[in-house]
Amino acid sequence: MKRFFQPPRKFLTWNANSLLLRMKSDWPAFSQFVACLDPDVICIQEVRMPAAGLKGAPKNPSELKDDTSSSRDEKQIVLRALSSSPFKDYRVWWSLSDSKYAGTAMFIKKKFEPKKVSFNLDRTSSKHEMDGRVIIVEFESFFVLNTYAPNNGWKEEEKSFQRRRKWDKRMLEFVQHVDKPLIWCGDLNVSHEEIDVSHPDFFISAKLNGYTPPNKEDCGQPGFTLAERHRFCNILSQGKLIDAYRHLHKEKDMDSGFSWSGHPIGKYRGKRMRIDYFIVSEQLKDRIISCEMHGRGIELEGFYGSDHCPVSLELSKAATEAPEPPRPSS
Repeated sequence: MKRFFQPPRKFLTWNANSLLLRMKSDWPAFSQFVACLDPDVICIQEVRMPAAGLKGAPKNPSELKDDTSSSRDEKQIVLRALSSSPFKDYRVWWSLSDSKYAGTAMFIKKKFEPKKVSFNLDRTSSKHEMDGRVIIVEFESFFVLNTYAPNNGWKEEEKSFQRRRKWDKRMLEFVQHVDKPLIWCGDLNVSHEEIDVSHPDFFISAKLNGYTPPNKEDCGQPGFTLAERHRFCNILSQGKLIDAYRHLHKEKDMDSGFSWSGHPIGKYRGKRMRIDYFIVSEQLKDRIISCEMHGRGIELEGFYGSDHCPVSLELSKAATEAPEPPRPSS
Protein backbone atom coordinates (compact mmCIF):
# COMPACT_ATOMS: atom_id res chain seq x y z
CA MET A 1 0.00 0.00 0.00
CA LYS A 2 1.18 3.50 -0.81
CA ARG A 3 2.08 5.39 2.38
CA PHE A 4 0.53 8.79 3.07
CA PHE A 5 3.05 11.58 3.46
CA GLN A 6 0.81 13.75 5.64
CA PRO A 7 0.26 13.09 9.36
CA PRO A 8 -3.15 11.93 10.64
CA ARG A 9 -5.65 14.64 11.52
CA LYS A 10 -8.77 12.78 12.69
CA PHE A 11 -8.73 10.87 15.98
CA LEU A 12 -11.18 8.84 18.05
CA THR A 13 -10.90 7.56 21.63
CA TRP A 14 -13.25 5.12 23.38
CA ASN A 15 -13.28 3.12 26.58
CA ALA A 16 -15.00 0.01 25.24
CA ASN A 17 -15.53 -1.64 28.66
CA SER A 18 -14.50 -4.99 27.07
CA LEU A 19 -13.79 -4.89 23.37
CA LEU A 20 -14.81 -8.54 23.04
CA LEU A 21 -18.27 -7.87 24.48
CA ARG A 22 -18.72 -4.92 22.14
CA MET A 23 -17.75 -7.08 19.17
CA LYS A 24 -20.30 -9.69 20.20
CA SER A 25 -23.24 -7.33 20.53
CA ASP A 26 -22.69 -3.75 19.40
CA TRP A 27 -20.15 -4.02 16.59
CA PRO A 28 -22.42 -3.33 13.57
CA ALA A 29 -23.58 -0.02 15.04
CA PHE A 30 -20.06 0.97 16.13
CA SER A 31 -18.68 -0.04 12.71
CA GLN A 32 -21.22 2.20 11.00
CA PHE A 33 -20.28 5.05 13.33
CA VAL A 34 -16.57 4.63 12.55
CA ALA A 35 -17.25 4.40 8.82
CA CYS A 36 -19.14 7.70 8.94
CA LEU A 37 -16.59 9.50 11.12
CA ASP A 38 -13.62 8.01 9.23
CA PRO A 39 -10.92 8.62 11.87
CA ASP A 40 -7.26 8.15 10.99
CA VAL A 41 -6.40 6.88 14.49
CA ILE A 42 -8.64 5.01 16.96
CA CYS A 43 -7.55 4.64 20.59
CA ILE A 44 -9.29 2.01 22.72
CA GLN A 45 -9.14 1.53 26.50
CA GLU A 46 -10.37 -1.35 28.65
CA VAL A 47 -9.78 -3.88 25.90
CA ARG A 48 -9.97 -6.62 28.58
CA MET A 49 -8.32 -9.28 26.40
CA PRO A 50 -5.53 -11.33 28.02
CA ALA A 51 -2.01 -11.31 26.63
CA ALA A 52 -0.51 -14.33 24.87
CA GLY A 53 1.48 -16.79 26.94
CA LEU A 54 1.09 -20.11 28.72
CA LYS A 55 -0.05 -20.22 32.33
CA GLY A 56 2.89 -19.42 34.59
CA ALA A 57 5.07 -18.29 31.67
CA PRO A 58 6.02 -14.72 30.66
CA LYS A 59 3.30 -13.03 28.63
CA ASN A 60 3.50 -11.14 25.33
CA PRO A 61 1.36 -8.00 25.80
CA SER A 62 1.45 -7.27 22.06
CA GLU A 63 -0.41 -10.47 21.12
CA LEU A 64 -3.82 -11.90 21.99
CA LYS A 65 -3.93 -15.09 24.06
CA ASP A 66 -4.70 -18.21 21.98
CA ASP A 67 -3.35 -21.22 23.91
CA THR A 68 -6.72 -22.53 25.11
CA SER A 69 -9.88 -23.46 23.26
CA SER A 70 -11.84 -20.53 24.69
CA SER A 71 -9.07 -18.00 24.04
CA ARG A 72 -8.71 -19.21 20.43
CA ASP A 73 -12.45 -18.76 19.93
CA GLU A 74 -12.29 -15.26 21.40
CA LYS A 75 -9.30 -14.34 19.27
CA GLN A 76 -11.19 -15.44 16.16
CA ILE A 77 -14.10 -13.19 17.10
CA VAL A 78 -11.69 -10.26 17.34
CA LEU A 79 -9.90 -11.08 14.08
CA ARG A 80 -13.18 -11.44 12.20
CA ALA A 81 -14.44 -8.12 13.53
CA LEU A 82 -11.23 -6.37 12.52
CA SER A 83 -11.08 -7.96 9.06
CA SER A 84 -14.37 -6.38 7.97
CA SER A 85 -14.99 -2.79 6.90
CA PRO A 86 -14.01 -0.24 8.02
CA PHE A 87 -11.45 -1.84 10.34
CA LYS A 88 -9.65 -3.78 7.62
CA ASP A 89 -8.10 -0.45 6.60
CA TYR A 90 -6.32 -0.15 9.97
CA ARG A 91 -3.25 -1.71 11.50
CA VAL A 92 -3.66 -2.62 15.18
CA TRP A 93 -1.22 -2.38 18.09
CA TRP A 94 -2.10 -4.01 21.41
CA SER A 95 -0.90 -3.52 24.97
CA LEU A 96 -2.59 -6.18 27.07
CA SER A 97 -2.79 -7.24 30.69
CA ASP A 98 -2.10 -10.80 31.83
CA SER A 99 -5.83 -11.27 32.49
CA LYS A 100 -9.14 -9.88 31.22
CA TYR A 101 -8.43 -6.53 32.78
CA ALA A 102 -7.52 -3.04 31.54
CA GLY A 103 -5.46 -3.07 28.32
CA THR A 104 -5.31 -0.65 25.40
CA ALA A 105 -5.29 -0.80 21.62
CA MET A 106 -4.41 1.62 18.84
CA PHE A 107 -5.84 1.35 15.32
CA ILE A 108 -4.00 3.41 12.70
CA LYS A 109 -4.95 3.58 9.05
CA LYS A 110 -2.45 1.58 7.05
CA LYS A 111 -1.65 4.56 4.82
CA PHE A 112 0.05 6.29 7.78
CA GLU A 113 3.49 5.10 8.85
CA PRO A 114 4.46 5.78 12.49
CA LYS A 115 8.11 6.47 13.18
CA LYS A 116 7.97 4.50 16.43
CA VAL A 117 5.48 2.73 18.69
CA SER A 118 6.23 2.23 22.38
CA PHE A 119 4.28 1.06 25.41
CA ASN A 120 5.75 2.72 28.48
CA LEU A 121 5.77 6.26 29.90
CA ASP A 122 9.53 5.72 30.14
CA ARG A 123 10.20 5.90 26.41
CA THR A 124 13.63 4.34 26.84
CA SER A 125 12.02 1.15 28.14
CA SER A 126 11.11 -1.71 25.82
CA LYS A 127 8.65 -3.12 28.36
CA HIS A 128 4.91 -2.57 28.35
CA GLU A 129 3.34 -0.52 31.11
CA MET A 130 1.73 -2.59 33.89
CA ASP A 131 -1.77 -3.75 32.85
CA GLY A 132 -1.27 -2.45 29.30
CA ARG A 133 -2.20 1.13 30.15
CA VAL A 134 -0.08 3.01 27.59
CA ILE A 135 0.53 3.14 23.84
CA ILE A 136 2.69 5.94 22.44
CA VAL A 137 2.91 6.49 18.70
CA GLU A 138 5.42 8.91 17.24
CA PHE A 139 4.68 10.59 13.93
CA GLU A 140 6.86 13.10 12.13
CA SER A 141 5.32 16.17 13.75
CA PHE A 142 3.72 14.94 17.01
CA PHE A 143 3.14 12.10 19.46
CA VAL A 144 -0.18 10.39 20.10
CA LEU A 145 -0.45 9.03 23.65
CA ASN A 146 -3.27 6.61 24.48
CA THR A 147 -3.70 5.97 28.22
CA TYR A 148 -6.05 4.17 30.55
CA ALA A 149 -5.38 5.84 33.89
CA PRO A 150 -5.81 3.73 37.04
CA ASN A 151 -8.89 4.50 39.10
CA ASN A 152 -8.18 6.36 42.33
CA GLY A 153 -10.34 4.01 44.38
CA TRP A 154 -12.00 4.83 47.70
CA LYS A 155 -9.53 3.83 50.43
CA GLU A 156 -5.88 4.61 51.15
CA GLU A 157 -5.50 1.19 52.80
CA GLU A 158 -6.13 -0.52 49.46
CA LYS A 159 -3.05 1.25 48.00
CA SER A 160 -5.15 2.72 45.18
CA PHE A 161 -4.53 6.34 46.25
CA GLN A 162 -0.79 5.63 46.23
CA ARG A 163 -1.01 3.95 42.82
CA ARG A 164 -2.84 6.94 41.34
CA ARG A 165 -0.41 9.45 42.88
CA LYS A 166 2.49 7.53 41.37
CA TRP A 167 0.76 7.44 37.97
CA ASP A 168 0.12 11.19 38.04
CA LYS A 169 3.75 11.85 39.00
CA ARG A 170 4.96 9.79 36.04
CA MET A 171 2.49 11.52 33.70
CA LEU A 172 3.82 14.88 34.86
CA GLU A 173 7.39 13.79 34.16
CA PHE A 174 6.38 12.51 30.72
CA VAL A 175 4.67 15.71 29.57
CA GLN A 176 7.50 17.85 30.91
CA HIS A 177 10.08 16.02 28.80
CA VAL A 178 8.22 15.19 25.59
CA ASP A 179 10.21 16.69 22.71
CA LYS A 180 7.49 17.43 20.16
CA PRO A 181 3.78 18.38 20.28
CA LEU A 182 1.53 15.88 22.04
CA ILE A 183 -1.99 14.57 21.50
CA TRP A 184 -2.90 12.76 24.72
CA CYS A 185 -6.20 10.89 24.79
CA GLY A 186 -8.04 8.13 26.57
CA ASP A 187 -9.87 7.43 29.79
CA LEU A 188 -7.94 9.72 32.12
CA ASN A 189 -10.22 8.88 35.07
CA VAL A 190 -10.50 12.48 36.29
CA SER A 191 -13.06 15.26 35.89
CA HIS A 192 -11.12 18.51 35.89
CA GLU A 193 -13.73 21.05 37.05
CA GLU A 194 -17.26 21.13 38.45
CA ILE A 195 -18.52 21.86 34.93
CA ASP A 196 -17.24 18.40 33.96
CA VAL A 197 -19.71 16.49 36.14
CA SER A 198 -23.50 16.48 36.06
CA HIS A 199 -24.05 16.72 39.83
CA PRO A 200 -21.02 18.26 41.60
CA ASP A 201 -22.47 18.02 45.12
CA PHE A 202 -23.27 14.32 44.63
CA PHE A 203 -19.75 13.48 43.46
CA ILE A 204 -17.98 15.67 46.04
CA SER A 205 -19.80 13.97 48.92
CA ALA A 206 -19.83 10.41 47.53
CA LYS A 207 -18.72 7.66 49.93
CA LEU A 208 -18.31 3.89 49.77
CA ASN A 209 -20.09 2.15 52.65
CA GLY A 210 -19.92 5.33 54.72
CA TYR A 211 -16.10 5.46 54.72
CA THR A 212 -14.42 8.90 54.84
CA PRO A 213 -10.68 9.12 54.01
CA PRO A 214 -8.61 10.95 56.66
CA ASN A 215 -7.31 13.51 54.13
CA LYS A 216 -10.08 15.84 52.97
CA GLU A 217 -8.52 16.11 49.50
CA ASP A 218 -9.01 12.35 49.00
CA CYS A 219 -12.74 12.47 49.78
CA GLY A 220 -15.45 12.01 47.20
CA GLN A 221 -16.02 10.11 43.99
CA PRO A 222 -12.86 8.59 42.48
CA GLY A 223 -12.01 10.88 39.58
CA PHE A 224 -13.46 13.94 41.31
CA THR A 225 -11.39 14.24 44.49
CA LEU A 226 -9.60 17.53 45.03
CA ALA A 227 -6.24 15.74 45.08
CA GLU A 228 -6.73 14.22 41.62
CA ARG A 229 -8.09 17.43 40.15
CA HIS A 230 -5.21 19.51 41.50
CA ARG A 231 -2.64 17.07 40.13
CA PHE A 232 -4.36 17.02 36.74
CA CYS A 233 -4.38 20.81 36.64
CA ASN A 234 -0.65 20.81 37.39
CA ILE A 235 0.03 18.28 34.61
CA LEU A 236 -1.77 20.52 32.10
CA SER A 237 0.02 23.64 33.31
CA GLN A 238 3.52 22.16 33.49
CA GLY A 239 3.10 20.36 30.17
CA LYS A 240 1.69 23.46 28.42
CA LEU A 241 -1.37 21.42 27.44
CA ILE A 242 -4.99 22.34 26.81
CA ASP A 243 -8.25 20.43 27.03
CA ALA A 244 -9.46 20.40 23.41
CA TYR A 245 -13.13 19.86 24.25
CA ARG A 246 -13.30 22.63 26.85
CA HIS A 247 -11.35 24.95 24.54
CA LEU A 248 -14.29 24.79 22.12
CA HIS A 249 -17.19 24.18 24.51
CA LYS A 250 -17.20 26.76 27.29
CA GLU A 251 -20.66 26.04 28.70
CA LYS A 252 -22.00 23.03 30.58
CA ASP A 253 -23.98 20.68 28.34
CA MET A 254 -26.28 18.45 30.40
CA ASP A 255 -27.27 16.39 27.36
CA SER A 256 -24.02 15.52 25.59
CA GLY A 257 -21.27 17.11 27.67
CA PHE A 258 -20.18 13.97 29.54
CA SER A 259 -18.33 10.83 28.44
CA TRP A 260 -19.19 8.44 31.29
CA SER A 261 -22.64 7.67 32.60
CA GLY A 262 -23.71 5.79 35.72
CA HIS A 263 -25.86 2.69 35.56
CA PRO A 264 -29.39 3.53 34.39
CA ILE A 265 -30.77 1.77 37.49
CA GLY A 266 -29.86 2.86 41.02
CA LYS A 267 -28.41 5.94 42.69
CA TYR A 268 -26.01 6.62 39.81
CA ARG A 269 -28.82 6.96 37.25
CA GLY A 270 -28.35 10.26 35.46
CA LYS A 271 -25.02 10.89 37.21
CA ARG A 272 -22.39 11.59 34.57
CA MET A 273 -18.75 12.63 34.33
CA ARG A 274 -16.38 13.79 31.63
CA ILE A 275 -13.33 11.60 32.15
CA ASP A 276 -12.37 10.83 28.52
CA TYR A 277 -10.30 13.51 26.82
CA PHE A 278 -8.18 14.85 24.05
CA ILE A 279 -5.43 16.91 25.67
CA VAL A 280 -3.17 18.68 23.16
CA SER A 281 -0.05 20.81 23.27
CA GLU A 282 -0.62 24.55 23.09
CA GLN A 283 1.18 24.59 19.72
CA LEU A 284 -1.77 22.64 18.28
CA LYS A 285 -4.50 24.86 19.76
CA ASP A 286 -5.15 26.88 16.61
CA ARG A 287 -5.48 23.70 14.55
CA ILE A 288 -8.42 22.29 16.53
CA ILE A 289 -11.43 22.11 14.20
CA SER A 290 -13.68 20.01 16.42
CA CYS A 291 -13.69 17.91 19.58
CA GLU A 292 -16.98 16.16 20.27
CA MET A 293 -18.52 13.59 22.57
CA HIS A 294 -20.75 11.23 20.64
CA GLY A 295 -23.07 10.00 23.39
CA ARG A 296 -26.04 11.73 24.93
CA GLY A 297 -28.69 11.43 27.59
CA ILE A 298 -29.07 9.19 30.62
CA GLU A 299 -30.14 6.22 28.48
CA LEU A 300 -26.59 5.98 27.04
CA GLU A 301 -27.48 6.72 23.42
CA GLY A 302 -24.32 6.49 21.32
CA PHE A 303 -22.36 4.53 23.96
CA TYR A 304 -22.49 1.28 21.92
CA GLY A 305 -22.93 -0.91 25.00
CA SER A 306 -20.13 0.66 27.05
CA ASP A 307 -20.52 3.03 29.98
CA HIS A 308 -18.31 5.48 28.07
CA CYS A 309 -19.07 7.18 24.77
CA PRO A 310 -16.56 7.78 21.96
CA VAL A 311 -14.83 11.17 21.79
CA SER A 312 -13.38 12.59 18.57
CA LEU A 313 -10.84 15.23 17.62
CA GLU A 314 -10.15 16.78 14.23
CA LEU A 315 -7.22 19.04 13.41
CA SER A 316 -6.67 21.27 10.41
CA LYS A 317 -3.63 20.82 8.21
CA ALA A 318 -0.44 22.32 9.54
CA ALA A 319 0.81 25.36 7.67
CA THR A 320 4.02 23.46 6.95
CA GLU A 321 2.27 20.46 5.41
CA ALA A 322 2.77 20.01 1.71
CA PRO A 323 -0.35 20.00 -0.44
CA GLU A 324 -1.80 16.68 -1.44
CA PRO A 325 -0.42 15.36 -4.73
CA PRO A 326 -2.73 15.68 -7.73
CA ARG A 327 -4.81 12.63 -8.48
CA PRO A 328 -3.92 10.83 -11.70
CA SER A 329 -6.25 11.63 -14.57
CA SER A 330 -8.58 8.86 -15.60
